[in-house]
Formats: sequence, C-alpha cells, structure tokens
Amino acid sequence: MKQNEKKKSKKGLLLRFLPYFKKYRWIVVLDLFCAALTTLCELYLPLIVRYITDAGIKGDASLTVSLVLRLGVFYLILRVIDTVANYYMQSIGHIMGSRIETDMRKDLFSHLQKLSFSYFDNTKIGQIMTRITSDLFDVTEFAHHCPEEFFIAGIKITAAFAILAGMNLWLTLIIFSILPLMLVCSRFFQKRMRRAFKESRQQIGEINSQVEDSLLGVRVVKSFANEPIEKEKFKKGNLRFLDIKKITYHYMAGFHSTTRIFDSIMYITVVVAGALFMIDGAISPADFTAYLLFVSTLLTSIRRIVEFTEQFQRGMTGIERFVEIMDEPIDVCDLPDAKELVDVKGNIRFDHVRFRYSEELSDVLCGIDLEVPQGANIALVGPSGGGKTTFCSLIPRFYNLTEGRILIDGEDITHLTLESLRNQIGVVQQEVYLFSGTVYENIEYGRPGASKEEIIEAAKAAGAHEFIMELENGYDTYVGERGVKLSGGQKQRISIARVFLKNPPILILDEATSALDNESERLVQESLEKLTRGRTTFTIAHRLTTIRNASRILVLTKEGIVEQGTHKELMEKKGTYYELYRLYQENSES
Repeated sequence: MKQNEKKKSKKGLLLRFLPYFKKYRWIVVLDLFCAALTTLCELYLPLIVRYITDAGIKGDASLTVSLVLRLGVFYLILRVIDTVANYYMQSIGHIMGSRIETDMRKDLFSHLQKLSFSYFDNTKIGQIMTRITSDLFDVTEFAHHCPEEFFIAGIKITAAFAILAGMNLWLTLIIFSILPLMLVCSRFFQKRMRRAFKESRQQIGEINSQVEDSLLGVRVVKSFANEPIEKEKFKKGNLRFLDIKKITYHYMAGFHSTTRIFDSIMYITVVVAGALFMIDGAISPADFTAYLLFVSTLLTSIRRIVEFTEQFQRGMTGIERFVEIMDEPIDVCDLPDAKELVDVKGNIRFDHVRFRYSEELSDVLCGIDLEVPQGANIALVGPSGGGKTTFCSLIPRFYNLTEGRILIDGEDITHLTLESLRNQIGVVQQEVYLFSGTVYENIEYGRPGASKEEIIEAAKAAGAHEFIMELENGYDTYVGERGVKLSGGQKQRISIARVFLKNPPILILDEATSALDNESERLVQESLEKLTRGRTTFTIAHRLTTIRNASRILVLTKEGIVEQGTHKELMEKKGTYYELYRLYQENSES
C-alpha cells in the first residue's frame, strides 16, 4: 500500500485523530464510565423480568408484593443513576467534542498561516473555507460518540452473549452467527458512503468558491449585466451537488434497508428457534421471555451503531480532509539555525538568482545578478509577465528560490527567521487589501499595539489624516468589507499609512498608483515620495513618468535584466526602455 493510501486508511486517520483526545483523557474516561453505568442499568431489566416470570410460573412463595416493590424501587434507583450518567454524557461529552473541533480548527488555521503563496496560488479559498468550517462540524459528534458508542456496543454484545449463552448456548450461537454477514453487507455500503460524503464536501467547496467569486465581483457582474450568467454558473454547481446528494442518499437507504432486513431475520430467528427449543424443553418460558428482551436490547445497540455509522463516515470524511491540509508541506519556513535580522541598513544583493513556480513550468527569472546599495530607489519596468512582481516577492521570501541567493546586508535570507525578515520590509500593493474593521484598526495593522498618537502621525505622513477626519466617525469609521466604503485613493493612502507606521528600512511598491485617477495619483505619489526617503526601495512601475527620478531602472523580461541605468542613460541607448517609454507616452496622449 502506498504511503498516501496508508494515511487515508481508517486506521491511519484515527491514529492522526487520537492525539486530540489526550488533553481530555479524564473526561473520556468518566464519559465511558457513565456509558458503562447506563448500559448495566439497561441490561438489568431483562434479569428482573426473568426472575419474576420464573418465580410466577413455578409458584415460588418467595415472590411477594414486598419483593416486587423492592425490585421496582431498585430499578428506579438504577434509572436515576442512568439519568445522571446520561446527562453527563450528553452535556460534558458534547462539550469535549466541541473543544476537540476547536483545537483542530486552531491547528488547521495555524498551518494555513505557515503555507507559502504557492499553495494559495493553486487552491480555491472557498475550498479552504469549507474545510475549516463545515468539514469540522461533524467532528464534534464523531469525537464524542465514537468511543462512547463502540464502548457501549462492546459491553452490551459481550454481556448479552455471556448471559444468553448461559440460558441456551445453541440458540445464542445461531443468533450471533448472523452478525458477521450483517457486518459484511454493511461494509459494502460504508465504503461508498464515505466516498460520496467526500465528493459532497468537495462540491460544497466549489459552490463556496463560486459564491465568493461572484459576490466579491458583484460590481463587475452588475456593470456588465451578467447576473444571468452568474445564476447559470451557480445553478450548474448546485445541481451537481444535488446529484451527489442523490447518490449519497441511495447508499444510505441501501445501508439502512440492509440492516433492517437483518434486524427482522434476527427477531424471527429468536422467536421460531426459541419456540422450538422451548417445545423441546431446552429453554424455560422465563428464559425465553428474558431472551427476547436481551435480543431486543442487543438489536437496539446494533441499530445505534448502524445509525452512528453514517455519522462515523461523515466524521471520517471531515478528518480526512483536515489531514489533507495538515499534510501540505511548509516549503517556506525557518531553518533550524535561522537567526534574527537586526540593524538593517538595506544593502541587497541578488546572486545568480533563478526562479520557477514548479518543476513543470519554465523559469520566470533567470541569471539575476544585482547589487542594490542602501537607500537606492530601484524601478522595475518591462512587459507583462516579465517577472517584476515575482522579483519583488522573492525579497521577503514569499517563495523559495530555485537557484542562487538573495543577501541583505551580507546575510542570506534563507538563514534568517521569516518574521524578522518580513518585519524589515514594507509592501504597498496595487490592489489594496483593507480588513473589515475601522480605519484605526487597518492602520494599526502595520504595527499592532502602536499608540494612537503614532497612528495619527503615520496617517499625516501618508496624507490621509485630513480625509479621515472628514469621515463620519473619523478614525473609528467602519471601512466595509475590503474597504468598499472608501475610494481607491483613500484606501491606498491608508495602506501607505500602515507602512509608515511599520517604518521598514526596505520598501516594495507594486504598481501602487496604476489604478488611480490623476488627482488621487498626485496625492498618493506625494505620500510615496515621503515614504521612500532614506529607504531601499523597489518600485514596479506601470506609469513610467513616475520613475524618472529613480536612482536605477531595471528593464526586466523573460531573458532577465536586459537593460539598467538611469532614465536619461536608458533613453540615450534607445533600446527596450526607450521603446516602452515612447509607447507609454503615445498611449497617454491618445
């Protein structure tokens, strides 16, 4: 069996899940003790009935009103114990399951935070959301009921077999010989149910992804009047989910119908075979009555296991999908000897850097050799797909290099802790992301715990303070999801204020003004000029007029850095940069 399949086997998944019980082991022990009490209380009733029936048939003088009343009181006491034990199981047991679900969700989210951009480049957010939310809902019931149900079933089957064998061994063997056949038939449907549940979860993830995509792009949808297209896309995904659910319910129906058939077979076997044994004198009427009650208890237990099987398969599916993400390798991580990056000056060197996103794809960057001195303002230009954004993404180590090294102040970035490295780098992106919250909270994100005075100072430096104070609630204004209540220029200035607050010595500006109108661009450009002073800066430029004063301009294509120099030097060369600049000016004038 392949390693992959071992991990996904029932045993492998359960072994991965068991450590989550460790913290709650005493709750589990007490829960199982309560389960044992409820089971013993349930098993005692047939014995009382057997004793009373046997004494009544024989005309035993010991069967008195007083004895019957005492037995009744004793059974009521057992039921009180059963009620208390059951309350513990239903409350504390379920809370334990919820805590395990919470722990798993915490670990899953923590692992997701460690995964590199590569994972998120290839995975739909809707799928991740399904795994971190609804996939783990069933784990609560699974975590609580799995040990409990199998423990109760084990006690009942073992105790019932011992007691029934004492009454009539042959009848007991006949009854229990049906169970293996029942388990074989059940297993046939169990495998298919689990596969169907997994497909169902995957399709829910697809629906979540499609809904998220459509709702986040609702303005584009409405602007093109493409609501019918979105409805049709959703309809297809929704109907696909319905088809999977239909298959799932067919398997569930087959599973439950099969167990009902065996249920009936066992009942009629007890009645017919028991009656024949009673006619033959091999079993007494009292034992036959008790036998029927015990078999009823046994079948109730089996029925509970059968009903739990559906829940079990859902839980196993949730665990399997949880494990799939937890097994995703963390390809960008701290090395064991990683050290802190401190007292950064901002000298950066690219030493024979080559990068590709995966082995199957061609190089995005190759042969990059570059020395960037402290405080330099480097601009990157070139055709779309030339690797400009990738080039800048390698400095904070969002991806691992395929070959070569990047050094900051002589230190190889792979030997630095990710936290200390990224704390020294500020990024202002073209597509600003503001979190759902207030203006204040979004600026504070640059340095959590900063004082109000520092946040206001950062906003002033970014040219954002004035418009913030004009908002309805100033810094406490809610910005809406992804900052939808603010204009593009306002959002960009808040993101710049965030970087001002962080105050990093190295700065990356990823086409920070390309999506803005002229007035907003002017205001943001003024803020960026303040921000870049004294910092080593990399600017990805779309509007070439904004980088004329850069200390060095790099022309980046698929062949690597094909030209570099100042604006004046490159224009005099009349090479690639000259053509790009001329084309940009023509487009601007038209």
